[in-house]
Amino acid sequence: MELTGIALIETDGQVFLHYEPIEGAPPVDRAMLHALLAQPDYAGCWLDEEAIAQAGNDCNSQSASFVVKVAQRRDAEIHIEIASDDMAVQITLEAPRGGKPAQPADVFRALAEAGVVFGIDEAAVAQACAAGQISHFPVASGVLPENGNNTVFESLLPQTIDRAPKLDANGLIDYREHGSIFVVKPGDALMRRVPPTPGTAGHTVRGRELSPRAGRDEAFATQLSGAEVDSQDPSLLRATLAGQPVLVAHGVKVESLFRLAEVNMATGNINFDGTVQVDGDVVQGMKVKASGDIVVKGLVEGGWLEAGGDVHVAGGIIAQAHVQAQGAVTARFGENCHVKAGTVIALEDMALQCELESLNQIIVGEKAPQRGRLVGGSATAMMLLRVPILGSGKGGVTRVKVGTNPVLELQLQNLKLRLEQEKTNEEHLQKLMKQLKSLGDPKGLMERVKASWQQALQIWSKSLLEQEELEKQLALILSARVEVSVGVDGAVDLSFGSKTARLRTECDPCVFSFSPETGIVLTNPSGNVTVLAA
Repeated sequence: MELTGIALIETDGQVFLHYEPIEGAPPVDRAMLHALLAQPDYAGCWLDEEAIAQAGNDCNSQSASFVVKVAQRRDAEIHIEIASDDMAVQITLEAPRGGKPAQPADVFRALAEAGVVFGIDEAAVAQACAAGQISHFPVASGVLPENGNNTVFESLLPQTIDRAPKLDANGLIDYREHGSIFVVKPGDALMRRVPPTPGTAGHTVRGRELSPRAGRDEAFATQLSGAEVDSQDPSLLRATLAGQPVLVAHGVKVESLFRLAEVNMATGNINFDGTVQVDGDVVQGMKVKASGDIVVKGLVEGGWLEAGGDVHVAGGIIAQAHVQAQGAVTARFGENCHVKAGTVIALEDMALQCELESLNQIIVGEKAPQRGRLVGGSATAMMLLRVPILGSGKGGVTRVKVGTNPVLELQLQNLKLRLEQEKTNEEHLQKLMKQLKSLGDPKGLMERVKASWQQALQIWSKSLLEQEELEKQLALILSARVEVSVGVDGAVDLSFGSKTARLRTECDPCVFSFSPETGIVLTNPSGNVTVLAA
């Protein structure tokens, strides 16, 4: 396209309109100048619309020649956006206007000028340039530091006992039955200590190094009875005597094992610092006390057992026998006996006229799902009683109480008394500081009183956290329940805390539970709910 007296001239990417007045030349308008600039030589250039409009007017009104810039070539524009934490970079590419498109080299140069030297994704840069025009596209990222791993203590034994009870989400404790005791010999490897790692440094996109937190370095526990650190390998723990390995914090201790055929008048009572294994029975009137576990392969017939760990009886506990364990008590059955456990009582078959008390759960009849039963006596547990058949039409009243933990309740009661004393002490010291401040501290006691007050405040705060944890554990009581898989038979007095339901009719499989709103309720397999004691 040509316009009389008008020519376009390009210099260094600048496009100028040259006007030479010619007699009789037709008038021009803005659209005609746009059409002139749309020619292949100038298509795509950036247009100065204001200059074009003015040039159209001047061409029709000016009698002298003039030159004005109306367009220019612009290369693609690159905008770098760096996150405030210097951990990410995005680019925005604006399409060229008659100029050169952005090339990866151009982007790399722009990134370098912005100070980006680390974590550049070359493939992402190439992808952005291929698109030609793109907004807020990520092309670089920093790397966060990886903190080091703490010291790890790896047990090297297949059957290490861990006596620390662990609650699941429902507040129940898992228990394990041990048919036999795993024994180690002197020199056996018990545990490997894996040292901490320093971690891996990170970097921002500007190249600044981010330091990691080194793992916590911890040593084997001290005074591990029956074990010592290998003289050639400070990260290896070995047994120094034969016995039962027990997992403890940061180590394994070996409890001496005392094994005997039977506990009777010939052996006398047993009081042993370690674990006791009896291959036969514990007979009437005989006592076995152990700081570890007690394992009896036969019956406990009228005997007394007291263990700092678990008690495992392969046969039954009968004839007014007394068994007490800080951990779990397991046996095939119980009859006319007293059993107290710190975690779980598990009787495979049945419990007849027994006094059972567990601080977590009682499970009866797990190995006899159709005939296992709890008849007569009493059973007290904090969280759960599970039994196929509860009660008997031919026996007396079976008393069941769940939703109570006298140990935790006593601990909380004593803790509240201690909290009152600690709070009083803290308030007294705080009052004393105010008095000293008002008097000008004439004897220079303020610093000592302030230190005592801060210590009292820490003690009080720690006790508050302890109270919170105890109350959290006691709150689990609301989910306590009694599960009966076959049915209720005969007279049963069922208590949840202070509420009691007296069951005097048979019922099918059901679950008994409690809520403050409804009281004791029975839920059948269909989900129907019956309120027993509001």
